[in-house]
Amino acid sequence: QVQLVESGGGLVQPGGSLRLSCAAVGFTFSSYAMRWYRQAPGKERELVATITGTIGSTNYANSVKGRFTISRDNAKNTVYLQMNSLKPEDTAVYYCNAVSPYLGGHDYWGQGTQVTVSS
Repeated sequence: QVQLVESGGGLVQPGGSLRLSCAAVGFTFSSYAMRWYRQAPGKERELVATITGTIGSTNYANSVKGRFTISRDNAKNTVYLQMNSLKPEDTAVYYCNAVSPYLGGHDYWGQGTQVTVSS
């Protein structure tokens, strides 16, 4: 059974840091690109960061570039999002997403973890 389980969210003050984790089971993790999305109340879901499967190339939204770092450990089937210099506008539910490398394949989503940046 496929599962993506996020953890690491919480309440943090502006300027603080958090590290999100997403543990994957049930599929060949190393073959999938992984993404972090976020959705703030009343806003559309936004792509935050992407990391490819084997090579580990990364890409970031302009809004988080230089502050967030996506990484993965294929031995642990886990993807991470290190978030530094957090701002109130980073407040959102953060979701991890596994992007199928197969034509017609399924993408997978986690249930989300809340990040709140507030003093």
